[in-house]
Amino acid sequence: MKCPFCSAFDSQVVDSRLSEAGDSIRRRRRCTSCDKRFTTYETIELRLPQVIKSNGVRQEFSQEKLHEGFRRALHKRPVPTEYVDAAIGRIVKQVLSLGERELPARQIGEMVMNELKRLDKIAYIRFASVYKSFQDVGDFRDVLKDFDK
Repeated sequence: MKCPFCSAFDSQVVDSRLSEAGDSIRRRRRCTSCDKRFTTYETIELRLPQVIKSNGVRQEFSQEKLHEGFRRALHKRPVPTEYVDAAIGRIVKQVLSLGERELPARQIGEMVMNELKRLDKIAYIRFASVYKSFQDVGDFRDVLKDFDK
């Protein structure tokens, strides 16, 4: 770790403590060159995968896009915001647990559909109609048959 006072690269850890939340480590360090002390923090860096769209374009995973998709599907539906946030959290957790560097957009869309199916059937049908590019009423009937089972 580079010393902020003299820019030397050699330092010694004097004390380490876990944060109250348990999500970072605070380290007190002493520069071996100038003998001054400074604090560093070590935290976990989670990297979400790149999303590969159907046209081959790659883009960063976006929780905002997930939120927007849920918002559109659930427009004027009686689903509490907490449930939507929890669903998005489950999707992000699932994406992280896959451990992949890249993920097809279709796979994320399936995750969204599974969550919407649990939250609200009308929202699920709205999302599915756009996501699966429904062409006629028969496509809607096929989805509705799944709910009858």
